[in-house]
Amino acid sequence: MLDRTDAALLADDTDVTESAQYFEYTKAANPIGAKLISRVPFKTFPAELYADGPTRVVPLDLSAELGCDAPATGPGLIANFVRILKGERIELDPLATSQIFYVIRGTGSAVQGGHTIPFTQGAFFSLPGGIESTISALEDVALYYVNDAPLLTYLGVDSVSPRFDPTLYPAERAQAELQKVARDTHAALRSRISVLLGNANFPQTRTVTHVLWAMFGLLPGKSVQKPHRHQSIALDFIVDCPRGCYSLVGTELDEQGNIADATRVDWAPGLAFVTPPGYWHAHFNESDQDARLIPIQDAGLQTYLRALDIRFAR
Repeated sequence: MLDRTDAALLADDTDVTESAQYFEYTKAANPIGAKLISRVPFKTFPAELYADGPTRVVPLDLSAELGCDAPATGPGLIANFVRILKGERIELDPLATSQIFYVIRGTGSAVQGGHTIPFTQGAFFSLPGGIESTISALEDVALYYVNDAPLLTYLGVDSVSPRFDPTLYPAERAQAELQKVARDTHAALRSRISVLLGNANFPQTRTVTHVLWAMFGLLPGKSVQKPHRHQSIALDFIVDCPRGCYSLVGTELDEQGNIADATRVDWAPGLAFVTPPGYWHAHFNESDQDARLIPIQDAGLQTYLRALDIRFAR
């Protein structure tokens, strides 16, 4: 039996029930189908965005299309181009757990805490969140840079603890590892020729950070990477390519296992583009020369959640 104090508390519960809602299952179980939330859009970002001009970070921002509260290229990731003029530096301190960089051109160094990472063209390096970093240019530098700040904004996180130390993947080693895979006698039988960057701190996911996945891939001349899909967004960067390289992207396969009603993305050196999660995509090289690409995804997190679900067309 309630006493008067308990009854008064129950009667005065307007504040704590005001936001409560109830939906019949079919009205809320598929918010994309109900158009309550948008799909990740297709989008390309040309190399001209960082070709010249002052030292700056160029966010590849789709937050308006995604309904995000801060700059975002996907629901959980933001991709950027970074340009740093010779002799200048840039400070970075995003509220993020993970940062991954690819050096498009130039030489310089990244300093975070007591760690210094010297880099050259073609290198990769990763930095944890929670510690400010400084990137300096010995000559004009351009970087492709991805972090997971949008994920933390969505979660309402206001601080992070570093989960790994700054890590360098030198250009010569990354290229040598890719060529070793390409020369393997079984390379032509595999779904792709690529190297996944890993970090010893994350043995379960074998990814570059606990949230991010970074792949360094080769698309040989006169070859096709058949349709595949996964539930992580892919933020793709084209390192180099001849004419005749492109991707096809779409939601469905036809009876022959090809992508139906596909959107075509023509490659160009220095181009970045978004491959939405769950979409089938295939890569084509109709030239006689090799091409290289770098997909960066939130597949570290998706793998840990057991939700990545990579599938290949038969």
